[in-house]
Amino acid sequence: MPRPRSLTAPQIADAARALVAREGLPVLSMRTVAAELGVSAMSLYRYVRSRDEIEGLLVDAVLRGIDTDLPARLGWRNRVIVLVERARDAMRAQPALVPMLLTRRHGSAGSVRWGEAMMRALADGGFAGERRALTFRTLLAYLTGAVQVEHFGPLSGKGTAALARLPASEFPYLSETARSARGISPDREFRAGLEAVLLGLEGGAARR
Repeated sequence: MPRPRSLTAPQIADAARALVAREGLPVLSMRTVAAELGVSAMSLYRYVRSRDEIEGLLVDAVLRGIDTDLPARLGWRNRVIVLVERARDAMRAQPALVPMLLTRRHGSAGSVRWGEAMMRALADGGFAGERRALTFRTLLAYLTGAVQVEHFGPLSGKGTAALARLPASEFPYLSETARSARGISPDREFRAGLEAVLLGLEGGAARR
């Protein structure tokens, strides 16, 4: 009998990522990942003990590539923008994994590095204590929500087109706005939203 081939953590993560991209997160299991790799489930157990470990490998594979090395001279606000946009680039490649990224990000070295870089930028901007925590959570909520909204309901998608066809006599603002929105690119939409969030956060800080 041939000896089972050796597997690496990146190979397992890549197989799981391909499986989820093709069939969705609910199908992820030891058995389905083993089949994706062309090995038996018992062989896979030599490398990972459970679906939980596979999920951890997936999260780390998505987040470890985020480059957090930014010069301090860039300024805290621009560093936040760059860090959030880099995280978006990593997450939008696997939008189905966003819920998992939220619940398991604390165990990923890449996520911890990104969080530390964000906290440092916010600290340089004068955010401290609870205000820093709430600001970070607000930016995280915008990031994850925007990635999912873009995936499930992009402005160039059928939903916007349907709204644009609504009778202007009954829905003048909604239909006109939808017609204007169809030409907005995902990158422009994300940056405009991020700028609006930052402006609100800065305004709130100034009022305090």
